[in-house]
Amino acid sequence: MARSEPLGDAARRPARGERRLAVAREALDLLRRALPADGGLELVLAGEAGGSVAPGSARIAIGGPDALARLLWPPTPDALGEAYLRGDIDIEGDIWTVIDAGRSFDLRRLGRTLPRLASLGLQLRRGAGPARRLRRVARLSGRRHSRARDLAAVRFHYDVGNDFYALWLDGRLAYSCAYFETPETTLDAAQEAKLDLICRKLRLEPGMRLLDIGCGWGSLVAFAAERYGVEATGITLSARQAEWATDEIRRRGLGDSARVLVRDYRDLDGLGLFDAVASVGMFEHVGRERLAEYFAAALAALPPGGLFLNHGIATTATGGLLRRRWLRFGDGGFLGRYVFPDGELVSVEDAIGVARRAGFELLEVQSLRPHYALTLKAWVSRLEAERDRARALVDEEVYRTWRLYMAAARGGFEDGSLDVAQLLLARSATGGPAELPLRPWWQA
Repeated sequence: MARSEPLGDAARRPARGERRLAVAREALDLLRRALPADGGLELVLAGEAGGSVAPGSARIAIGGPDALARLLWPPTPDALGEAYLRGDIDIEGDIWTVIDAGRSFDLRRLGRTLPRLASLGLQLRRGAGPARRLRRVARLSGRRHSRARDLAAVRFHYDVGNDFYALWLDGRLAYSCAYFETPETTLDAAQEAKLDLICRKLRLEPGMRLLDIGCGWGSLVAFAAERYGVEATGITLSARQAEWATDEIRRRGLGDSARVLVRDYRDLDGLGLFDAVASVGMFEHVGRERLAEYFAAALAALPPGGLFLNHGIATTATGGLLRRRWLRFGDGGFLGRYVFPDGELVSVEDAIGVARRAGFELLEVQSLRPHYALTLKAWVSRLEAERDRARALVDEEVYRTWRLYMAAARGGFEDGSLDVAQLLLARSATGGPAELPLRPWWQA
């Protein structure tokens, strides 16, 4: 005979559930007060939303009292992002509205009711189920920015899958800031304009040798060989990128003039000298302590007077900290754990100082900050349009990671806490500075 449940326990369970629901609703009401009044963001418990989300608006649906408990306690800078990755919350509607509202979220609006929110969070946390462990978390070992650890860090991010990146990047798979003539310029056209700008700045001509450090899927290598007639070599730490790039080079009939190798930037011996060197979107992975070694490697690959174009993201905040703290690089924050392990940003000024001490002459600095905001907007829109195929390729957690990090990064370029700059540098000529034309030769 089955053992019967005491009547008192059965009667208490619904009552406990109702009490938790009431606590969750009160806590949610307090959270709404911390948002800007006209932000267009709705906070609800899942199942309590009314109707569809209006265009230009958004809704965060929290999966219940347990999900809200994990969001509130313990309070961490990464709580919202992690809740989204594991499915405790859903973001419906316009992702940009969520990002903008999140940047304006301010608990000081609660005034004297802030302790009440903390108390409600603790009440909900008691008895709440544990958070689901996220599947894809960077756990690197060894010395920071050693060859082995850099290899693991790069592959963590870039080996998600070529097919996944091909869903939302341009046709050449250029995974760096594009160069827009107008906001309406297509992503493919803007990426080709960026590649062409780099080639013009480097004064490429047929027969010259070009090295691309951190070449990704070989977009610049193939473009420069195809359009400028150079002999182009690219290096990457990702075997998957190299495989895709090699196939693309072959498909374009460039096998005699372009190649992509799996190689560390510290291992350029044997490749010889190059007339020009580029590094596009790799600088962020180097790390402050390795910058001198990085610029020295580029310098050693050039003859006197040779040009180096360094294109990379930089911080504009003092003290090396980004304004939006859940977008920190290199200190174990959200990006460090789930997106770019060991990524580290320095200011443009710091990068120039290291480059000069390595032996480079600074010729020009160009900020592309508004262009990266447009690039990220295009990437997110294309990813969202392919959400079903993306989820089939990489699963829900990875889709959410890329959707959130790229949307949030756009905010950094819009509010000025992030910058992206091209540094055009020259190796000093023997016995003096590089010989240069009087005017910028890359401007039409």
